[in-house]
Amino acid sequence: MTRLSVNINKIATIRNARGGNNPDVVKVALDCERFGADGITVHPRPDERHIRRQDVYDLKKVLTTEFNIEGYPAPAFMELVCKIKPAQVTLVPDSPDQITSNHGWDTLNNQDFLTDVVSEFRNNGIRTSIFVDANPMMVELAAKAGADRVELYTEPYATNYEALDPETAVKPFVEAARKARECGLGLNAGHDLSLKNLKFLKEQIPWLDEVSIGHALVCDALYMGLEKTISEYKNCII
Repeated sequence: MTRLSVNINKIATIRNARGGNNPDVVKVALDCERFGADGITVHPRPDERHIRRQDVYDLKKVLTTEFNIEGYPAPAFMELVCKIKPAQVTLVPDSPDQITSNHGWDTLNNQDFLTDVVSEFRNNGIRTSIFVDANPMMVELAAKAGADRVELYTEPYATNYEALDPETAVKPFVEAARKARECGLGLNAGHDLSLKNLKFLKEQIPWLDEVSIGHALVCDALYMGLEKTISEYKNCII
């Protein structure tokens, strides 16, 4: 079964735009669970422009599905994750001022660093996923660093799905996914996945463990409502 983890960063962005607590990030996360989400993803950036550190503590107290915290493994981030002990941490190579993730790790040139980071999280009983491009070598080296899973950066797939054709778009992702399976890694995917392109990705890579979706899902919820939207996304991955 492929699990749907709802990234609620955009909910926090709306809240922060006006101050106060509307929308309530914790309530939305609980609603996502109630409507069928299999997990909740957050990315607490250093500037707290969406998810705040306090949100992470508040969510940990009440979530009953898998909690996934993603971010760059700077000391403050690692300290937070090791205190919270979520089900999963997803390591992304983002600089502090990036608007959003736009590439995966170079697992060759960062091999020693990632090995040390993964070891720290493993010692704390936290499953670790490394965010990578659809490159079999990067996947293989993520396994060498000790990761439990990789998350494929799917923005190129989403772009080429419309600009070229679905078969061309998905080909490198199938190859990377096969390498992950060969290496004994779990497989996640995320970034720019939507109701347009998610079903085809799942059909081509049926062993996907998890998709993490935020921006498109929140945009769709503005029109369809959160409950209907989550149901539609779940239907794409059954």
